[in-house]
Amino acid sequence: MHYRTIANLNLYDSLDLNRLATQAAVGRYLKILSDAPLQGMTCEDDYPGYLDPQDLKYLEKTEVPYQAPVWTEAEIRDRIFEVIAFTHAAMSVRNEYLWGGTVAPNYDCSGLMQAAFASVGIQLPRDAYQQEAFLQPVETLIPGDLVFFGTPEKATHVGLYLGDNRYIHSSGKEMGRNGIGIDQLSAEGDRVSRDYYALYRGAGRAISSYIPQQ
Repeated sequence: MHYRTIANLNLYDSLDLNRLATQAAVGRYLKILSDAPLQGMTCEDDYPGYLDPQDLKYLEKTEVPYQAPVWTEAEIRDRIFEVIAFTHAAMSVRNEYLWGGTVAPNYDCSGLMQAAFASVGIQLPRDAYQQEAFLQPVETLIPGDLVFFGTPEKATHVGLYLGDNRYIHSSGKEMGRNGIGIDQLSAEGDRVSRDYYALYRGAGRAISSYIPQQ
């Protein structure tokens, strides 16, 4: 049985419900994996998390299960500037970095990317390393590509390339900011730009919309 959210919903990464794993905006699909403990999974991206039992009232049963959209690469390219516009609009309002945040106004890095693409109907996986694995690797960047940062082993941060060596992303306090901003993909920028560039792994391009595996 699939459910749809009738309010923004938090999913947590542990039974104590004190740290977000992700969020489900109004209208997203969810399935229940277990009742005790109460665990669910967002259908669009196969992402599990624990639920507060008091939040069951924000779920309504749906007779029509989630159907993943299918987009061609050309259709995605046609919508990229709307994706970029979403991130600029998100930056224009007061916001803070929120681990696990995928709902306005507060996002984490991959949550902002996921929400921006979802705003035009294109689905991405949830976490930065999952997004990196899903996208087509590219060497020459164009606006709308995702740029990834982290360790040699794993992507831990992601931003959206804007062109002219600039990218927009939601960054935490430990890297010198607390929210959405624009930085330079260069070792010559300010300290935040330089610190991220030292962790740069590469870039990827969305050529399809994510189809759930479950």
